[in-house]
Amino acid sequence: MNGMLRIAMPKGRILEEAVELFRQAGYPLPRDLDDSRKLIVEAKEANMSFILAKPSDVPTYVEYGTADVGVVGKDVLLEEERDVYELLDLNISHCHLAIAALSDWQPVMYPKVATKYPRLASQYFREKGQQVEVIKLNGSIELAPIVGLADRIVDIVSTGRTLRENGLVELEKMMDITSRLIANRVSYRMKNAQIEELIRRLERVVKGEGVR
Repeated sequence: MNGMLRIAMPKGRILEEAVELFRQAGYPLPRDLDDSRKLIVEAKEANMSFILAKPSDVPTYVEYGTADVGVVGKDVLLEEERDVYELLDLNISHCHLAIAALSDWQPVMYPKVATKYPRLASQYFREKGQQVEVIKLNGSIELAPIVGLADRIVDIVSTGRTLRENGLVELEKMMDITSRLIANRVSYRMKNAQIEELIRRLERVVKGEGVR
């Protein structure tokens, strides 16, 4: 396993698109990788080992060298601020970070904002000169304004369906998000040939050039 390229992949919405991207880049990955219940999956033909982790943990695995490279959303990368190399915009899992509230929301002087992204939210409102109280939640962010915990939320929006189904409206778009390829700093030097080959192949697919 030491000679294999160790890749941290996020469970959930990004995994399926990332696996398909790797396959298009010519890597023979196991057919059940994107729906496996295993936490570590080896792809011996591709000389790769995949660590399937919680999205917010991917940069941590990469920073500490448990994984050589990883695939992670730009939102997580900015929120976690880990010491890793950002190598390539994979142009998958498009979404955006947004501020939302109940459809009948009313402006308040010091709003409470619920989010999984306390650092990004605090920085955004601070740069706008607006005082807010940021409340960190780990899931079901849309619930916060419904039960009166918060006045607004900051969360990832893809289609907007979840907001609509819960009576929320998007107030402001904060930033566009795509998934990125990141690398451990030491691994990038020690396994440079493998990682550069991975970048080259993925970049050709991202640019629509195919694999050569």
